[in-house]
Amino acid sequence: QVQLVESGGGLVQAGGSLRLSCAASGRTFSSYGVGWFRQAPGKEREFVAAINWRGSSTSYAQSVKGRFTISRDNAKNTVYLQINSLKPEDTAVYYCAAGGWGSTENTYDYWGQGTQVTVSS
Repeated sequence: QVQLVESGGGLVQAGGSLRLSCAASGRTFSSYGVGWFRQAPGKEREFVAAINWRGSSTSYAQSVKGRFTISRDNAKNTVYLQINSLKPEDTAVYYCAAGGWGSTENTYDYWGQGTQVTVSS
């Protein structure tokens, strides 16, 4: 069993940066791929980024390429999402998920509760 807790969200002005963290419990976390997803008000949840268990392969949604960077520190059981050049359309609840790979939600077995990111213009 893996439990995920996201943190690092907040209110930020457009153009600013945030670093989201996804802290996991469970000794097997380092063997899991991890993804970040987000859900804006009134919209479906969408894929943002993913990283494989070793951190050697990453994948990004086209809308965030060049602005978002996913990374992981398996010694700390934590995955990060660095978000730069924030835009109002990045406003959403950001979720991390583990146990899957890529952009398909139903491949992931474990989900966190989410952290709110709000970008003001």
